[in-house]
Amino acid sequence: MKLYYAASSPFVRKCLICAHELKVRDQIELAPAAPHPVNRDRSVVEHNPLGKIPTLITDDGEALYDSKVICEYLNSLGDGHLLPAAGPRRWHALVDQALADGILDAAVLTRYETVARPESLRWNDWIGGQLEKVRSGLADFEQRVSALAGRLDIGVITLGCALGYLDFRFASLSWRDEHPGLAGWYLEMAQRESFAATQPG
Repeated sequence: MKLYYAASSPFVRKCLICAHELKVRDQIELAPAAPHPVNRDRSVVEHNPLGKIPTLITDDGEALYDSKVICEYLNSLGDGHLLPAAGPRRWHALVDQALADGILDAAVLTRYETVARPESLRWNDWIGGQLEKVRSGLADFEQRVSALAGRLDIGVITLGCALGYLDFRFASLSWRDEHPGLAGWYLEMAQRESFAATQPG
């Protein structure tokens, strides 16, 4: 398999963490990519018309995207424990993945607005709106942090990637100050080998 990636992408990290946890990481070749909202990487567009990463090319030559699809595919190759098959555990994992993905979407859009867009065209209200989504998402997780304890599934992996990305790109938010429960939970999660091996930077 070949994964188009950038080391700074939290969505790529999510896939690589899943690959580590499922013990299929050694089956994946990494292909560096340079995604950009305007100057699109044609090597990725050739396989994914959206030109976004992660994009995975399977051993059969099929292109899979986005991170949710890739993680589910990797889960099918491994022992399948990261996506519960049925019942409340499945819905909790999928909803937590959706919320954490939403936090990441908002953070990445803010990053593009402040780095890719010319300064004269930046929209501060847009930035504020996106960061409010981040704060609202974190507040929701903080309220039910006890339900995250002891879990290892696609929901908590995605949340861990979101918190890691905030540390990497938005240290000024100081998210731990308002979310001590999440801070304690993440301190433990970040010590997993899969998280340490995929640390951005």
